Amino acid sequence: MTVLYYDLGSPYSYLAVERATAVLGAAPRLQPVLAGAIFDHRGRGSWGRTDERAANQAEIERRAARDGLPPITWPPGWPPNTLSAMRAAVWGGEPFARAAFRAAFAHGADLGDVAVLEAIAQGVGLDGLRDAIASPPVKAALRTATDAAIALGVPGVPTIALPDGRLVFGDDRLSDLAP
Repeated sequence: MTVLYYDLGSPYSYLAVERATAVLGAAPRLQPVLAGAIFDHRGRGSWGRTDERAANQAEIERRAARDGLPPITWPPGWPPNTLSAMRAAVWGGEPFARAAFRAAFAHGADLGDVAVLEAIAQGVGLDGLRDAIASPPVKAALRTATDAAIALGVPGVPTIALPDGRLVFGDDRLSDLAP
């Protein structure tokens, strides 16, 4: 099965998740990981905190428009600390992740705010977010998934892992995988 590694703070992951099924011809399994931990392991950080920020944001806005997605609305203080959001993604699965991406990048919701995460969870029919993101099994599952992604060689998010073992990094490479 094809797997798409993502972090909810990544606008490139948002673009990839929104387009992947149409481009690939089948839905990939979405795998939440902590981009920050992958960056730390690889010795780099987010471009969202560099001089490239404005240019990359403009590029993301162009891609969203090109692909027929809602205009990007940047969350306040982006990029947020996504630890709680990513634990929520482990707990809430793909319905939560898709709703959270749209809340963040189409509506400007701050995924660093647990009250926002609770509202998103309730919107997809989930209750108990605060307890879930504090639970040892959810914490361990995110840590295990991130460690496994690092061991596999995932360079960042979004990355598509194909059944043949190839890794394809970046939303800009997604179209290369069209059947």
